[in-house]
Amino acid sequence: MDDRDLDLDEDYQSPFDFDTGVNKSYLYLSPSGSSSLPGSPTLHKRGVLRTEPVPEEGEDAAATISTPDALSEEEQEELRRELAKVEEEIQTLSQVLAAKEKHLAELKRKLGISSLQEIKQNIAKGWQDVTATSAYKKTSETLTQAGQRASAAFSSVGSVITKKLEDVKNSPTFKSFEEKVENLK
Repeated sequence: MDDRDLDLDEDYQSPFDFDTGVNKSYLYLSPSGSSSLPGSPTLHKRGVLRTEPVPEEGEDAAATISTPDALSEEEQEELRRELAKVEEEIQTLSQVLAAKEKHLAELKRKLGISSLQEIKQNIAKGWQDVTATSAYKKTSETLTQAGQRASAAFSSVGSVITKKLEDVKNSPTFKSFEEKVENLK
């Protein structure tokens, strides 16, 4: 087993030390878009990013990959140094991100913004975005028109039923029935 393997019984410890802060001397954000530090050898200078044909279907892709044996000792060492630098930059960026997230949580706590409030705001914004879409507006208009038509239909059905009940009430059969009920009283 490797020394870095964690015992499951031990408590987890973060690889970041928030008390010491972030080592900013390793952080380099290039405005030129280059991911390499100034003065470091780039992949283009070493010829590592060569344009080689992509293997076609059925070809042995493993045969086209260069192995470490194809690189000289000097090239391998240079690649190892570049790898170490990139890993260090990744670790630094992870530390910066963790520090920013911690600062964000602290600001939210000071402002009294809770997770529940954030969820409410996200839902409200999502609903606002949905209601602003043309599909929602068209659906809303269609449902409004359908509701108006249904209301008019129910109103007309109610009028027809009322008229029919009045006709029944005014019919000779109902009047004779009504007279018989009154006589029974």
